[in-house]
Amino acid sequence: MTDTVREQVSLASRILASQGHDDLIWGHASVRDQRGCWIKSAEWGLGEVTPERVHLVDAAGSVVEGDGPRHSEYPIHTEVLAMRPDVGAVVHTHPPHAVALGATGQPLIPVSHAATMFVPPAVPRFTETADLVLTPELGRKVAEELGDASALLLANHGIVTVGPDLETATVRAVVLERACHQQLLTHAFGGWPRMSNAVEAEAKREHIYHESAVHAVWNHLVRQLG
Repeated sequence: MTDTVREQVSLASRILASQGHDDLIWGHASVRDQRGCWIKSAEWGLGEVTPERVHLVDAAGSVVEGDGPRHSEYPIHTEVLAMRPDVGAVVHTHPPHAVALGATGQPLIPVSHAATMFVPPAVPRFTETADLVLTPELGRKVAEELGDASALLLANHGIVTVGPDLETATVRAVVLERACHQQLLTHAFGGWPRMSNAVEAEAKREHIYHESAVHAVWNHLVRQLG
């Protein structure tokens, strides 16, 4: 089981890197464990993560299984998992278009298929701080702002996505960055053009992003790694 979880976190990390989420040595994905969460060790880029570079961190921030220094922002993962029993995995990355949209204060709107994975309702935005989430107290505030949503924009910082499993949380992170990119690209052509209304957006979510499709996207992303 341990080897399987480590391999999954490693695979998700490399997928995120391949999809534009690599930010030098920062960003991480995690999987729930009854003792805390499995997450990559610090000082490695997402694209460099191997199973041996994944360790188990408890709610207090101690590495209880595996090697390497832990990420300072582990409370994002442990506190979201503590507040959301429906969540089995958490992704936190700094993809450039999502960071840019988050900094504008503009909401994500359904100008593309991608955005309808999340809206409506509005994707929440965390504005308490743009600094790192270094304490359990701040991690709880992130979890509170996320609420029951599947994604959160951290203003001037990055994103958080969650799912019942790591495949879903990872695909959501990839699609959220695509949605933000498409919105910013659309806006670059001038003005805010038509968008799907709430009824159409929810229908598109059901048609495009149903559970089997999300896992098929994961399999596609795995194949893309070669």
